[in-house]
Amino acid sequence: MEKPRKTELFQKSSIRYTIFIYFTVSALIMIVLIGAAVYGRLAGWVSDTLRKENQVVINQINLSVDSYLRTIMRLSDSLYYGVIKNADYQAEAEMVDSEMMLLYDNNKDFVSNIALLSREGELLSAVPAARLKTDLDVTEEKWFKDTLERSENLHFSMPHVQYIFDSSGNQYRWVITLSRAVEVTKGTSTSQGVLLIDMTYESLRYMLDNISLGERGYLYLLGSDGGLIYHPKMQLIDAGLAEENLGTARGYRDGDYQEVYRGEKRDIIVKTVGYTGWKIIGVIPEQGLSLDNLKVKLFMVFMAAFFLFLLAVINAYISARITAPIQELEKSVNALEAGELDAEVYMGGSYEIRHLGRSISDMAKRIQTLMDDIVMEHESKRKSEFDTLQSQINPHFLYNTLDIIVWMIENEQKQEAVKVVTALARFFRISLSKGKSIIPVRDELEHVRNYLMIQQKRFKNKFTYQIEAGPEVFPMASLKLMLQPLVENAIYHGMEFMDGDGEILIRVWQEGEKLIFIIRDNGLGMTKEKAEGLLTGETHSVSGKGSGIGVKNVNERIRLYFGEGYGLSIFSEPDEGTTVQISLPAVSCQELMREESGR
Repeated sequence: MEKPRKTELFQKSSIRYTIFIYFTVSALIMIVLIGAAVYGRLAGWVSDTLRKENQVVINQINLSVDSYLRTIMRLSDSLYYGVIKNADYQAEAEMVDSEMMLLYDNNKDFVSNIALLSREGELLSAVPAARLKTDLDVTEEKWFKDTLERSENLHFSMPHVQYIFDSSGNQYRWVITLSRAVEVTKGTSTSQGVLLIDMTYESLRYMLDNISLGERGYLYLLGSDGGLIYHPKMQLIDAGLAEENLGTARGYRDGDYQEVYRGEKRDIIVKTVGYTGWKIIGVIPEQGLSLDNLKVKLFMVFMAAFFLFLLAVINAYISARITAPIQELEKSVNALEAGELDAEVYMGGSYEIRHLGRSISDMAKRIQTLMDDIVMEHESKRKSEFDTLQSQINPHFLYNTLDIIVWMIENEQKQEAVKVVTALARFFRISLSKGKSIIPVRDELEHVRNYLMIQQKRFKNKFTYQIEAGPEVFPMASLKLMLQPLVENAIYHGMEFMDGDGEILIRVWQEGEKLIFIIRDNGLGMTKEKAEGLLTGETHSVSGKGSGIGVKNVNERIRLYFGEGYGLSIFSEPDEGTTVQISLPAVSCQELMREESGR
């Protein structure tokens, strides 16, 4: 008896009590786990973290160097396209010097010299250097020849001591030279020349010095030809007192590598600098990936994050365990709100949720019963109202028709009077149709044909009409008094005040699983807003002259009997006539009547 009591007590326990028990147990478990894990050690991911940080540093340095070089290239473009190319050096030499000096002043923090040389090696302009060294023939220099041979490229030299200018201020200064071929205009002639920009090596070294890649990591810079541009121990390497694995590094592409150099394992990160083809190479010795102080901090952060993660997972599981029944019940309620009153209501979880589920299920069943009764009553009432409305004929129409008959008899047009009386009789016969609302297309077309004949006599042949329908659509189901109100609209609103003869076309055909009716007139037409108003009832279709059944009522009757996927569409433009399209299901009248009688 003890176990059933405990089970019953647990099932009847409240959500608040369940949450309290679960979270208390989870807190105790987490305290035990945290106390036990303090004595453990975690390793392995510190090195990965440092590698990622080093990659970020290399990428940042790459962006900085790339930005620096692009600044120099933009300066080169400004000098060439903004100053040299557009100037006649024979007449505007002083203007060129002035503008070159202005650009130099704006960039002198990282530019040592700017010079323009002719193809023959003549110094045309130089800032701030005064002149070339007298014993130097620049045309024999390799960089000068390469620049003229590959005139479409920008050329960056290796670091070197500035040696071509005779200027005490810039003498013995380390520079990297950017050179490019340019066109120099002198009067009517144009010749090649060389634009030279000396970048200060210190500005580049300033960006690369003091970069820390872990405890012992460093980076160096190789030129496109594999020469060493920068190294933190560059002077020692030049003096032969230090070595670097340059031969292997020259073959590296962008990416991460591991190598063993002089018995030491080290990680290599390679990144190419933009247009120049220079390579930034980061070197991180394996021992440099473990820092004791950083490791302790990262270990403590990791432990805290790890246990917070565990606590979040456990709490999430507990919350899901508790709230899952509520969520399932919410889904059932959402389904009921969406109108699915026959949907199954969830009845699991704690005692309160199961009790609530049973109550909601009972309520849904009662609502379903009440709604079914209301729908049946409303539908029966609507059909009764529509049937009553369609059985009524506006007395104006009947009076006018009888008036036409009397007029014909008085004028001894007996044959015409007989035709009108016959049409009126058939009109009434089909209007009654033994109380049926669904009739064959044949009868509906006959009904509207009789109506059109009577109206044609009344309006003294002011309009003509044409009915086109194949025998295959005659036995199909149609709604009684569906076409007449639409034809009334065409006559009374479309043609009554128009000049000239009116034309009415009625056409019926089957299109897939639908039966399509078209009523088209060449009358006055209407605006799009008025056409939409006919379907919503905001605009009255016939005012005291026809049957009294409006376009809105026809549309509602079609949807009531056949469903929301069927009904009317109106297409009209002022002075362009009007077309009304009716879509019905393409089913036979007998089949539809059998289905209705079987319900």
